[in-house]
Amino acid sequence: MSILSLYRRSVPFAAMLLMFCGTIIAQSSSNNESLIPGRTLEDDRPRSVKEFLAKQRAEKEKKDHEELLKRGEELAALTDQLETSFLKSNHLSDEDLTKLESLEKLVSKIRKELGADDDEDRDEVDVTAKHKPSTIKEAFIDLKEITGNLLNELKKSTRFTISAVAIQSSNTVLKLVRFLRFTK
Repeated sequence: MSILSLYRRSVPFAAMLLMFCGTIIAQSSSNNESLIPGRTLEDDRPRSVKEFLAKQRAEKEKKDHEELLKRGEELAALTDQLETSFLKSNHLSDEDLTKLESLEKLVSKIRKELGADDDEDRDEVDVTAKHKPSTIKEAFIDLKEITGNLLNELKKSTRFTISAVAIQSSNTVLKLVRFLRFTK
């Protein structure tokens, strides 16, 4: 057998072998599986890469938690401003309504960061049962109290915890803000 005939027979075999290996690699990478059974591609990464990714994830979680606390502080400050403005004039100005909209957006962001779902009305326990204001003044009193409670819960929490009390408080604040926005 000549070298040329051997070469002609081995080229199609080599091409098929390459296609087969490429298919296996593509399937294993799409399933996050290593070529070694029982291991994932993450396990195949060098240790320094794993440590780097873990460090980056921890730093991001810490930064996100600090932003959550900052939003809570901003929420309390905005509530104080609105209450002071209302007590001076005994009505809500256009600027106050704009601040209420900002307050609602801020509370929604906090709820989302706390891990609450989008349907706050689905709570089994109605947290606003004891906070059903009949006047705007009562609503502001309740808003300030609940906002303070929410801020305290945020300060108690860590980036590793989910506070059900904070989620319920944010739901109540959201309902009070909506009451204030739509009450004339």
